[in-house]
Amino acid sequence: MSATMRRRGAALLVGGVAASMLLAACGGSSSSSESTAAASASPAGSVAAGCEAYASYGTFDGAKVSVFTSILPPEQQKFEDAWKQFESCTGIDIVYEGSDQFEAQLPTRIAGGNAPDIAFIPQPGLLAKLVQAGGPVAAPEGVVANVDKYWNSAWKGYGTVDGTFYAAPLGSNMKSFVWYSPKKFAEWGITVPTTWDEMFAASDKIAKAGVKPWCGGIESGGATGWPATDWLEQIVLRQSGGDVYDKWVNHEITFQSPEITKAMDTLAAWMKNPDYVNGGFGDVKTIATTAFQDAGGPILKGDCAMLQQASFYANFWENFKPGTTIAEDGDVFAFYLPAIDDAVAPNPVVGGGEFVTAFADRPEVAAAQTFLSSAEFATAKVALGTWVSANSGVPLDTYANPIDKLSAQYLTDPNGTFRFDASDLMPAAVGAGAEWKELTAWFAEDKSTADVLAAIDAAWPAS
Repeated sequence: MSATMRRRGAALLVGGVAASMLLAACGGSSSSSESTAAASASPAGSVAAGCEAYASYGTFDGAKVSVFTSILPPEQQKFEDAWKQFESCTGIDIVYEGSDQFEAQLPTRIAGGNAPDIAFIPQPGLLAKLVQAGGPVAAPEGVVANVDKYWNSAWKGYGTVDGTFYAAPLGSNMKSFVWYSPKKFAEWGITVPTTWDEMFAASDKIAKAGVKPWCGGIESGGATGWPATDWLEQIVLRQSGGDVYDKWVNHEITFQSPEITKAMDTLAAWMKNPDYVNGGFGDVKTIATTAFQDAGGPILKGDCAMLQQASFYANFWENFKPGTTIAEDGDVFAFYLPAIDDAVAPNPVVGGGEFVTAFADRPEVAAAQTFLSSAEFATAKVALGTWVSANSGVPLDTYANPIDKLSAQYLTDPNGTFRFDASDLMPAAVGAGAEWKELTAWFAEDKSTADVLAAIDAAWPAS
């Protein structure tokens, strides 16, 4: 489940915008005459002070570009602040519209001829549906160049449908973390593990000291079960690699396959191990009834040692103990969930994020879309706090928050094995339906692995 709860240089950049201008001049633009301003490149040597970094985008005095998104205030103000200088230097007014009904409204607006110029798409599955309906336009050349330069190649794949690249990544989130207490680790004589075997050796040591090494909770109202899908995804990627993971997402490999069955066995030895869980709450079955928001609380009390959960969990620690410090030497911190087999999946990361796609090919839209894919925009947005980008052009010291910085360190690894959250990519009947239900029963009722996997496969749509 999504955590929202949830250029190669100026020459290519100019080329991308210029190509879009040419397309518009030849009748390819979807804009009306009153909505499109005349564009003119700033003459050499006449760039306004402070606008040198934006000169290659051209000037579009009086142009407007609409952005539609599910991202609401207070984050909206940070986006507007991050592109304020771009607006001032290019003359483009980026008009932000957020909606908590985004996914329902966007297809309706497209069908009614009222599509936004740009939308922030929360997951690749929605992008694919929009492309099938004839919505987005292909990304301009400047966006392609930026994504090729700054992102792990897997991200470009998630913005591509049927061989055409439509959408650059925007924000990102990191799901491959383990939360722990540095103070308690020091008391127990435990160092942060850097391998899978070290992590379970630490688990055994903690268990022998009379503390359950792991706590967990998957209760989440109507979405109960989603944290368990994340645990399974982490193992599938680490154990079998990206190709198997991709085939699993597309049901070319079933849940009942040997690879996924093996991953379930590994998960059972971890999160269904009565010697390991569920510290602070009770036995294994309590994982199904413990709210995911509450699952980490016992770490601060020393009743359990670790919780596998995403970067966004940083927002919950203050609820357990006001003034909780999140730092390597603080009350709580996170470490990277180690790889299982580097030869199969080096530096594996499961994560998520949004994508920027356009529904108009006007030159000012191409300029704005290209800027949103740039290292300059990402750096400006990161500097405002509480946001992570997988754009490797953002200097790591831009991140003030240590968890954000740690997230970016792994998300920007060009040699890492990045994959998007699998349950978000699968059909809703599976990834947000049967898989949640069946994994919950696996914990709550001790339903057999074979029966759980068979039931999930049975829920896969026929077409």
